[in-house]
Formats: sequence, C-alpha cells, structure tokens
Amino acid sequence: MSRAFVKEPDGDQVPDDQPELPISLHPNFVTVEGLAQLREQLEEARRNLSHLRTAETQDMKNKMQQGKLGRDIRYLEQRLSSAILVDAAKQPEKQVAFGAWILLEDTEGKEYRYRIVGEDEASPAENKISWVSPLAKAALDAEVGELIVWQRPVGNLELELLALSYTGPCRDVLPG
Repeated sequence: MSRAFVKEPDGDQVPDDQPELPISLHPNFVTVEGLAQLREQLEEARRNLSHLRTAETQDMKNKMQQGKLGRDIRYLEQRLSSAILVDAAKQPEKQVAFGAWILLEDTEGKEYRYRIVGEDEASPAENKISWVSPLAKAALDAEVGELIVWQRPVGNLELELLALSYTGPCRDVLPG
C-alpha cells in the first residue's frame, strides 16, 4: 500500500500508538491492600491525565504522556474489573496460602521473609512476591517445619518454613 493512503495524525490528536500493557492469564487475586493500591493508581492516573489535558502547552511530549496515561488507565480498569479479593483472615492458619507472610531459612542459616500477594502488588523491595512466582508456588500449602525447594535459574535452594502469619510479618522484622 502506498503511504499516500495512510492517515497521519492531526496536530491536535493524542498519539495512541502505545502498546497495550500485557494482561496476565492467571486469576487476578488481590489482597485488601493490593485492591486499594490499584484504586489509588487509577485515581492518580486519571488526575494526571486531566491535568495534562488542561495544560497550556499541548506539545508532542504532553500528547505522548496523555497516550501513555490512557493506556495505563485502560490496564488499571481491566485489573480492577477482574480483581478477586482474597480475605487473609479466611485462609488456612497452618498452611501457606495467598496473603501469608512467610519466614524461610536455607541450610546456611540465611533467612528470607516474604508476603505472597497478587501480581500487581508484588514488590521485591517490600518483600512482596507474586503468588505465581517460583518461590510462592513452592511454598503454597506448606506447613511450618516443612522443607521446600525454590527452583531458581542459578540453582535450586532448599528452604525450611520457619513461620507463617496472616496478620503481619513473621517475627515483625523485615530485612533492612
């Protein structure tokens, strides 16, 4: 096809050529905090888009940011509409399940503390891992005292489940 028949965007149009964010094929389980986080992100994106639309300068950078925010809003709306809230208080007390804080120890005595959360809430910096991560999958259904194998690209690591909690971090201390 000749370029003569391709419609170019007008100067006042928002470029919407941002690729859509990928949507996971896994069920969208969320904690109470994760659901609140998604809602806050959506409201912030909507505020930012509104601000950009009313800005005096409507240059290409502004329009590109509008396109990106539009994409982010569509993603967040979809994630919120598919969210499945999991109440940690209704999880099995003695088994690792979604929403659990877990304390693990390797054979050299190194401890690992994580909370198993939804994909959008996962944050290694906050010791939150997705329920579909290899470590979470290995730990799910385990009980205190059990050994689990964390399958990692650098090699498997055997860990003992020392503690689990649904009310807060195990031993109330997270690594620095």
